[in-house]
Amino acid sequence: MKTISKFLIIALLVFQNSFSQNLEAKIDSLIPPKFKSENPGAVFLVAKNRKVIYRKAFGMADLEWNVKMKPEFVFEIGSMTKQFTAVSILILAEQGKLNLNDEITKYIPDYPTNGNKITIHHLLTHTSGIKDFTSMKSIKDIARNDLSPKEMIDFFKNEPIDFKPGEKYKYCNSGYVLLGYIIEKVSGQRYEDFITHQIFEKAGMKNTFYANHEKIIKNRVSGYRDRDGYVNTNYISFSIPYASGSIMSNVDDMLEWQNAITKNTLLNPLFTEKVFTNYGLNDGSKIDYGYGWHIEKIKNKVVRSHGGSIFGFKSMGVYEPEEDLYVIGLSNCDCNSPTAITTAIASLLIN
Repeated sequence: MKTISKFLIIALLVFQNSFSQNLEAKIDSLIPPKFKSENPGAVFLVAKNRKVIYRKAFGMADLEWNVKMKPEFVFEIGSMTKQFTAVSILILAEQGKLNLNDEITKYIPDYPTNGNKITIHHLLTHTSGIKDFTSMKSIKDIARNDLSPKEMIDFFKNEPIDFKPGEKYKYCNSGYVLLGYIIEKVSGQRYEDFITHQIFEKAGMKNTFYANHEKIIKNRVSGYRDRDGYVNTNYISFSIPYASGSIMSNVDDMLEWQNAITKNTLLNPLFTEKVFTNYGLNDGSKIDYGYGWHIEKIKNKVVRSHGGSIFGFKSMGVYEPEEDLYVIGLSNCDCNSPTAITTAIASLLIN
């Protein structure tokens, strides 16, 4: 019997090893040729049941210093920041310090044009009608300036609205700038300090930061763009994207973030459910967006996803809750989006 048991164990280990190698090869085949060893690169991580089953780096982290990419390196994640802003708002709501149906004029009394009709819920779901500051031509005039959150709001608040609150869905970075300011007003802390203490530290995220050009951040990768050849990306003050896009992280910490959400480490189950509800418009139609996450489908499975784009960087994360499957991709060239790849990997592994 002992001999049979030993044989079965060996056979199982051989099978698992073969399966892992086959899975790695299949995922590798989805990484396109553009991630060549001499080009700006990317890191991809896949976790199943909170355990890493694939973690790999491609290309270069720094072209000038000839530094190869490593899985632990830190990227700017752009609009994936919105997940952290949304959860921060829900933390304050759970504590009873704000209500999701509060009008924004409760926190910004001088906000014009429908400010008394726009709620926190509208900001979270991109249904406020507020003009997205990234679509304003004058954004180039302030991109390098260090502004306070209030100064940033003043930049776009007098723009005409695109539609009445709740009438349509239109992705809006301005709404998340307003949410960051509301977090500061309600908590009495800077947005940076709030997310650091209330999220990063509690979730065990040791390589995640509110971005800063001056601070020494170990394993920070350089960002690039392609203009008939790779060049360094444009400079932008992180006070501009602010709570809509100024977080830096790596794939390992983003898995910790996903696990903290799954385990209700930061919110109780009732408020976590609010984050992932597929909300609707005034006419009752669904928008396929919760609070900081898109609610979509892959192979008829509901997935939670969000991407990010900021000068020099692209990011994408996909989570399928039924099978506890998480795929995250981070790239250091805004010419190479990992969205199609992360979606393809998720599609490969679902079922």
